[in-house]
Amino acid sequence: MVNSPSFITRRMQVGGMDCPSCEMKIEAALQKLTGIAEAAADVATGHLTVSYDPQQIDEAAIDNCLIALGYTIVTPKLTLHTSEQPHSHAHPHDGCEGEHDHNHEEHGHSHGDGEFSLKREGLLIGVVATLFILGSFFEKSLHNTPFSIAEYAVFISAYLLSGWGVLTIAGRNILKGQVFDENFLMSIATLGAIAIHQLPEAVGVMLFFKVGETFQNAAVSNSRRSISALLEVRPDSANLKTADGIQVVSPEAVKIGDLILVKPGEKVPLDGEILEGNSQVDTSALTGESVPRTVRVGETVLAGMINQSGVLTLRVTKLFGESSIARILDLVQNASSKKAETQKFITRFAQRYTPIVVILSLAVALLPPIFIPGASPADWVYRALVLLVISCPCGLVISIPLGYFGGIGGAAKRGILVKGSTFLDSLAAVKAIAFDKTGTLTQGIFKVCEIVPHNGFTPDELLRWAAIAEANSNHPIAQSIRAAYGKPMDESRVTDYAEITAHGIQAKVENREVLAGNDRLMHREKIDHNTCDVEGTVVHLAIDRRYGGYILIADEPKPGAMEAIRSLKALGVEKVVMLTGDSQAVAQRVAHRLEVDAFEAELLPEDKVAAVEKLLQTVGKKGKVAFVGDGINDAPVIARADVGIAMGGLGSDAAIETADVVLMTDDPSKVAEAIQIARRTHAIVWQNITLALVVKAAFIILGILGVATLWEAVFADVGVALLAILNATRVMKYGNRRGG
Repeated sequence: MVNSPSFITRRMQVGGMDCPSCEMKIEAALQKLTGIAEAAADVATGHLTVSYDPQQIDEAAIDNCLIALGYTIVTPKLTLHTSEQPHSHAHPHDGCEGEHDHNHEEHGHSHGDGEFSLKREGLLIGVVATLFILGSFFEKSLHNTPFSIAEYAVFISAYLLSGWGVLTIAGRNILKGQVFDENFLMSIATLGAIAIHQLPEAVGVMLFFKVGETFQNAAVSNSRRSISALLEVRPDSANLKTADGIQVVSPEAVKIGDLILVKPGEKVPLDGEILEGNSQVDTSALTGESVPRTVRVGETVLAGMINQSGVLTLRVTKLFGESSIARILDLVQNASSKKAETQKFITRFAQRYTPIVVILSLAVALLPPIFIPGASPADWVYRALVLLVISCPCGLVISIPLGYFGGIGGAAKRGILVKGSTFLDSLAAVKAIAFDKTGTLTQGIFKVCEIVPHNGFTPDELLRWAAIAEANSNHPIAQSIRAAYGKPMDESRVTDYAEITAHGIQAKVENREVLAGNDRLMHREKIDHNTCDVEGTVVHLAIDRRYGGYILIADEPKPGAMEAIRSLKALGVEKVVMLTGDSQAVAQRVAHRLEVDAFEAELLPEDKVAAVEKLLQTVGKKGKVAFVGDGINDAPVIARADVGIAMGGLGSDAAIETADVVLMTDDPSKVAEAIQIARRTHAIVWQNITLALVVKAAFIILGILGVATLWEAVFADVGVALLAILNATRVMKYGNRRGG
């Protein structure tokens, strides 16, 4: 068996990728190269993500392929991660042939995002429109002299002004063997119209195509500006405290444990614990919540928050690359590489649709005059030109990624990070949701409310043994016990500390064995006790194998948890269940208060996976199951669910890395909001698909029958494209409309 090589994922900004055919052309060319596992281009963001085997292909070969297609790499490449992919053997440089030409104009449209100027394009359109009106006047006034110099001079000037870029690009692409893009189709259609003396139609088609291209580029530019706005939350500098005073440094230069100063009005540059100062912070960049939050000494603040009032001194707890804001930026920028099946389907459809319609138009132009007596060649050529104009899939292909990006961007503004459009589709189809309990539906803030000793132990002794034994644990229950004890602890007294998953801990304290955990731990270790059915969250203790009693701890549901459950049911989610490792009694109490449909208690991590697998069998082929959790023990079940959702504010890094969706506020009500955004996005995407396909199919039939004119064909292409793009932009406004 051959070992699978480690694949590297690179992400880059591609100069000149500003139209749907660019996206398809780049992906198709790169996927022909041996060693490329996946290539995902996104015209909405201008980004390209490539996963490749460095043993079969190097970066230079990928760059040369892009350059040969007429594109440039305008930002440094970023290595994201490695993954295991199947191995294949072939020459690493097969596939992309052509000149290494750096000219942006060779790829497709005549201007990239960086060069796009709405004012310049508007002025050009105005000039062409004026010439078009003037030409129409000449055509009517000189209708008895159809080949007049004035008519041709005006119309041809207008045609060249509006279509020169399209014509030159089409010519260059044909020389490279790249046909069937919109430039080729528009060139053939309009030159054919001129050949049969349909000058107004030729100019009109090119003019409206120019208008459509301008609006399309404006939409792409707007979507890229939306990304830039999201990325502006990135902190630029940090005030590092040193022996020589305050030094302004890059956040990347700050290490864990360093002290930094955050002044009023500044962005918090790194995650850290407050050592000095109290303040209010604006968390909207991370959570979408506009209400400032008060923070005090001992609390944690996250990179990207804005300090509004007091001066804060922080001890850095995470490197910048691991901070909350870096995680958000990475998720937002990389989301477009995980394409939904709808996007992939439309790309495949467009690759086949255009050549088929071109072949059909050729048949319409050539066959009827041969086989139908009295058929006019000019008439059938005109009908064929109508089909060529209709065959452009631009609006369909561009509106789909714009729609998905709008959904991802709108969700991000609300503090919901979706890692790819494929997960938006899955969210829209969710029929069942399983929630973890502690920290997800409940606050995860435990308080000791009762200590019940047994066998001669006192309450103080029991609390002391438990607190010292739990000194090394980060679990919320352990933290509550230490807080209740409230005295300094010498951690060196603890040896042989071990966490027993889903049971508790075992440690030696002052050379005495201490067991602290749930009832299962007592049974597992065969500790004799008679308090199995205590209602509530309970920590049982045994010292030197002798039962010492139990500590009762309370954890209340989050304020919005019940409303979150009700919102999900109102959305038509058929089943909402709670899965927890806590006791049956505690789980039953919380489940009853929150009105969930079902619950399972005393579950190990593998039991939660099994419970989700049972749910998967109940939702049918088209339904999806989501799991919402926050702890490191939730990572396996988050990975198993169709949609894994992690609480990002307090959630563990393992859960966040594994999840498909991250909720930055730790608010369960965001789950319903995420599903609403996903369904809205899904609906708009399919509205666009339906609109484009129905209109184009109708005009293909009308064109063959000779009913549709070139003017109407232009509307079928450009008009539908504009409507689809405008419809897609509605998703981007979702976050603002919701008040985010």
